[in-house]
Amino acid sequence: MDSQKLEKYSSAITLSDMEIFVFPELMYSLVLANIMSPIIWKWRQEDCFKKLEGKNSYRKLMRLKQYVMDEFEFNLDLETWGLTNQQVELKRFEPVISPVDIAKSNALFGYQGDKYYFDVDIRRHFGLDKYDGDVIPYWKTETIEAMAAFRLKKDYTVGAGECVSLAALYAAAAFVICGIPLEDIYMILTPLHSQNFLDINQGVLTNNRRLVTKTMWFNGTEISNKAQRALRNENVTIVAHNSGYIHCLYDKATIDKTAYGKFSDKLGEYLSEGVSLLTLSNFLRIHPEYHENFQFCCEGCHGGDKFAPAEVLFAYERDSNFRIAEETFEKLIKEVSDQDILRDKLPDRMCGQQFIKFLIYEELDIRNKSDWPAVKNYLGPFVPQVDKFLEELTDFLHINARLPNPQKEYIESSPIKITVDMDRQQVIDYLQSIRTENETADLAFYAYRDMENVQWQPFVKAAIERNPVSIEMAEALSDEQVYNWLKEMAADSIYDAKRLAQPDEVVNYGSGDGLEKAFTMANILKARDADLIIEIISDGAKAIVKAGQEFIFSSQKGINRKISI
Repeated sequence: MDSQKLEKYSSAITLSDMEIFVFPELMYSLVLANIMSPIIWKWRQEDCFKKLEGKNSYRKLMRLKQYVMDEFEFNLDLETWGLTNQQVELKRFEPVISPVDIAKSNALFGYQGDKYYFDVDIRRHFGLDKYDGDVIPYWKTETIEAMAAFRLKKDYTVGAGECVSLAALYAAAAFVICGIPLEDIYMILTPLHSQNFLDINQGVLTNNRRLVTKTMWFNGTEISNKAQRALRNENVTIVAHNSGYIHCLYDKATIDKTAYGKFSDKLGEYLSEGVSLLTLSNFLRIHPEYHENFQFCCEGCHGGDKFAPAEVLFAYERDSNFRIAEETFEKLIKEVSDQDILRDKLPDRMCGQQFIKFLIYEELDIRNKSDWPAVKNYLGPFVPQVDKFLEELTDFLHINARLPNPQKEYIESSPIKITVDMDRQQVIDYLQSIRTENETADLAFYAYRDMENVQWQPFVKAAIERNPVSIEMAEALSDEQVYNWLKEMAADSIYDAKRLAQPDEVVNYGSGDGLEKAFTMANILKARDADLIIEIISDGAKAIVKAGQEFIFSSQKGINRKISI
């Protein structure tokens, strides 16, 4: 491999967030690696999913959410995959992307975000302020195997992963478990977050471990507000799809242009909603400063007309199963004590229901500023800060996602055409068959760590150059002590068959096959003496590290290989 290709292919092994930003095809290669993994396919045999056989994809997706919530934690620990520094990484990526450009769009290299994040010290936000200014974390995006293996770490009882890992997991599981076609799954990466848009029903966004439907997006809760931060406040850097990708900085895009247009339209529809009693009340729920301007009215209620100041009704709502909306409003009113219910309208407050009827009758849309004069004329006597109110209500109801500019040079590429009726082996066979024409499929086998079907140079380069945790853990140990430490670890690999873990995966989870331990030993020795010539000889049953002296490990991988480092 030439040096640039080797950098990309070795990045498919380590899969750090910054590597995915520079080489965007890596994002989908991880999704494909997860789809090839036996782990997600085994989930199909879980009772909770077997009970849903024959049900629609949406039902399965909602159950998948609970499964992910139960089985995985969100993890963004700085030390999990170790630290590097900006200058080292900028030099790596300089042949592909300029330091100035990467600093504009990547949080680890100077990006400060916009609006919500503008005044946030990003280094302090991520806990980096305790390190020197150039120090940054690797934040490697975990495969499903590495995510599941977190349960082997101290203080973990379930799996874990950071946002990009969880997005890749959800994309793969949506396909394997829920039968959602890849064509309907779009991955959205911003400088500080990663999530997916699933084109099902009115649209569903994945957000770390959670799912957010369109109804939830506009419900005015703290969880939904947090889910909105990325798309409200950040530029989208990458959109990845089975047809390819589009990147905010690159002039060329491989995503199908029609598919990207469809995604833009669908996401736009998801992020926009009209005013109804439900959305008005949801807005007021997170803007208590306007409660004094509104009341809610139940005219013709059982027992006569009833009225309640907004702040009173929201106070009752907090302890109720019912919400201020058309379907449940009267039930909520019944829970309000007589002393808090009014029999007449408050003359200085706008009735929520009356405001909605006015908008419908006059055919006004608050999202359209040309309709604002009529709305202000009607609402102004009740809401003194009516301009501010309309600005904030419009912002609540409509988000313009800042997607990569569609004016790109679209490079024709072959999409990934795996279908939901394929079994796991058929998927693997298909991906194997298109590797020569589809680089993402080729890279998937590196992310999958299929050592029978990849060149070894990228794996070795990643193992020796980008695994600082094993080096740090062994810092106080002699070579012989390192050898004994590794031999005493559990002998099980987190990867099945002839697939291999990287050194930091071995030490983080305290478990590894002998060949994986051999690479860990080599990584530590090379860090201690950069000029040291190291050989790893694997004869199927054992792995020998030759570096002045020999270190022998038992192996179950059945791999025959000789590596010189």
